[in-house]
Amino acid sequence: MISHQNSKNKPPCLLMVYTGNGKGKTTAAVGQAVRALGHGYRVYIIHFLKGRDYGEYLAAEHLPGLTVEKAGRDAFVNRENPDPVDIEMVRNGWERASQAVKNGDYDLVVMDELNVVLDFGLLDPEEVCSKLSRQHRFCDVITTGRNAPREIVDMADLVSEIKEIKHHYQEGITSRRGIEY
Repeated sequence: MISHQNSKNKPPCLLMVYTGNGKGKTTAAVGQAVRALGHGYRVYIIHFLKGRDYGEYLAAEHLPGLTVEKAGRDAFVNRENPDPVDIEMVRNGWERASQAVKNGDYDLVVMDELNVVLDFGLLDPEEVCSKLSRQHRFCDVITTGRNAPREIVDMADLVSEIKEIKHHYQEGITSRRGIEY
């Protein structure tokens, strides 16, 4: 497997942020991950606040070089009064994600819904940014989720805001396997 970690001409690592109210933030990040896998990169995806077996989680066993983990339950987190188990899962997930960035085992780390975690106050944005600014030089990092905090946006190399124009939920069409998860 070819890894850009070992490349003599490795470009600077990037921090990329996908945010906004529209559907497709995770999908964009997973697409970027698949692109990286196609070039032999090692990719780690961690889903914060998501416990369901999403398609990318199920596909990981078929895609060499891809590791996908969960750091959440299959339940909504109460922003005003998060359950202690949600806080614990987020903190444990952050430790795993942080190590994945730092230890050099991966070329790309996707922190799905990290922006929401920060927006909900489950982790301190300044602490996360401080750690990422020291560590992300070892690999590229993507964060996803609505309401990316200013601290993450300011330090990012790329920020894409996905805007909702129309969504099938508005027509009463519920979430579908393979589309939303």
